[in-house]
Amino acid sequence: MSGAEVVITGIGVVSPIGSSLEAATASLKHGRHGLSKVSLVPGREESARVVGKVSGYAFPSPDVRDWVVPDDSAVDPVKEPTLAPHGVFAVDALEQALDQAGWEARDWQDPRTGLAAASSGSPMLLKHHLDTLEATAWRRGHPYGVVRSVAGTLNFNLAARYGIQGASTGFVSACASSSHALGYAVDEIKLGRQERMIVVAAEEVFVESVLPFDAMRALTLCEDPNSASRPFDRGRDGFVMAEGAVAMVLEASSTAIGKPLAKICGWGQAADGYHVASPDPEGRGLCRAMRRALGDAEVSADDIDYVNAHATSTVAGDRAEALALRSVFAEGGKVPRIVSTKGLTGHGLSYAGLLEAAIVVISLSEGFVPGNVNLREPDPACEGLPLPISAEAVPCALALTNSSGFGGANVCHVLARV
Repeated sequence: MSGAEVVITGIGVVSPIGSSLEAATASLKHGRHGLSKVSLVPGREESARVVGKVSGYAFPSPDVRDWVVPDDSAVDPVKEPTLAPHGVFAVDALEQALDQAGWEARDWQDPRTGLAAASSGSPMLLKHHLDTLEATAWRRGHPYGVVRSVAGTLNFNLAARYGIQGASTGFVSACASSSHALGYAVDEIKLGRQERMIVVAAEEVFVESVLPFDAMRALTLCEDPNSASRPFDRGRDGFVMAEGAVAMVLEASSTAIGKPLAKICGWGQAADGYHVASPDPEGRGLCRAMRRALGDAEVSADDIDYVNAHATSTVAGDRAEALALRSVFAEGGKVPRIVSTKGLTGHGLSYAGLLEAAIVVISLSEGFVPGNVNLREPDPACEGLPLPISAEAVPCALALTNSSGFGGANVCHVLARV
């Protein structure tokens, strides 16, 4: 797609590997994961799972008066009762991004500035509010029960809190959600509809959001945080769910307020048309999405130096992506380094795509490629793919990042070093 050049000028991170860009960068360089074993139902050992939690925050009940946030948080939960826990993460991440971009209120309240957000809502609060209604014979409920719990809660709250007057849109496509939001934001700028876009994605970890995946047999049974998430490894058996938030500020380069951190060259998407919850076994939809992203960016597969893979540590998903990567990059004379950073971060569901786009920006600007930290014996499907175990100091000019979600939704972005 022709049009304005789109640059990233601000990034905010609240994640298991750190709640600042600097902390996340250090974790990626040194291979420090943010996973731990927690009891999702206090006192019930069978509810314990390895998850990715954000340190410094605590939400022990649905009552905002019980919530604990860091001293430097921009949120007072008691004064902002419409926010879900992941909304608190999102505000703090967005404050970081806006500060890095050097924006002031007049910039995000400009009608030429839009918002794209992604989250699956708050299952914990949704259950609480429905239980409250049922307990009162469906006569009495929380006045903000809907706007603080349903899937659009993030864009509802952020648009109102920041006075957004441009586009305001939410995306719900499971693990591809925030990558769709990022692509939409890029197109809004390239088409001249907006000069600037804010993209935010967030998720939270509670029993209501984690254990339903048990019924799908999607979660790992491993109880060791040091090896539970192991993308591309022959012994992988499921993913590790993680919470957190990422915010990204995009601008047209010709009118950018902030200093460019990286450029978004193009993106592509394609559906598998195969199954509601399983990927195409040969990764054909992901192949199409990658090729469309490369075409949109007007680069070849041979130009890519690094791929941040979606690989979540599930048996079927990782294999399909490995086959797709082999198909796309076998055509060129060079196969880029392939890394899934979910061994460090866990799987953030709808916010994973934006987190990994941020990780790509970090890699491009800092001159290194993260490692597949828990990879010990690669799956045979990965034959021929360079899979570094630890971070490597490698200057990269172009990188590709993949996301895949339920229903076979595949989204890919090409980013370039500035």
